[in-house]
Amino acid sequence: MSIATEALVAGVDEAGRGPLAGPVVVAAVILDPSRPLEGLADSKQLAEAQRDALAPQIRAAALAWSVVMVEVDEIERLNILGATLAGMTRALQALSIAPTLALIDGNRLPKELPCPARAIIGGDASEAAISAASILAKTARDALMGELDTRHPGYGFARHKGYATPEHLAALERLGPCAIHRRSFAPVRRLIAPELF
Repeated sequence: MSIATEALVAGVDEAGRGPLAGPVVVAAVILDPSRPLEGLADSKQLAEAQRDALAPQIRAAALAWSVVMVEVDEIERLNILGATLAGMTRALQALSIAPTLALIDGNRLPKELPCPARAIIGGDASEAAISAASILAKTARDALMGELDTRHPGYGFARHKGYATPEHLAALERLGPCAIHRRSFAPVRRLIAPELF
């Protein structure tokens, strides 16, 4: 089956820019126009069960998809925006089919991309390919945070996914930061260097 080049549009989105711990995860998806998926939406608007049901459908029906992790040390080195943009480039490069256009959620584009791109504010709610990418990124990151919870017990990562919830902040106060905490983020940095605050 030949795919028309105009169909090779990749949606790109991330999960995990805001948390105090864990990687930022970026996904890219090229949907197959001949296999539309029902129920795609911004991952934040879907229940966990809906995301978990849609993710394997997306992987099965997409022409190509990729998920990349940008680890905490790179977030610390580049800052969260730089790390996210680097992840977007890598996610597009990792696709098994080269896209002819990338639709990227947000208002910023990475400087070096393998194809032309457009930034779309709120794209995860308006573009199916970006919605699909947001679901793959969110489900992959949530699963990883569940694994990291067993490696770093006591913080509750499986529940709050590293976000600055009261439970997480209380655990940080009690236990101090662990290896996957983002030390440049203010609530973590405040514990390490309170004299700066």
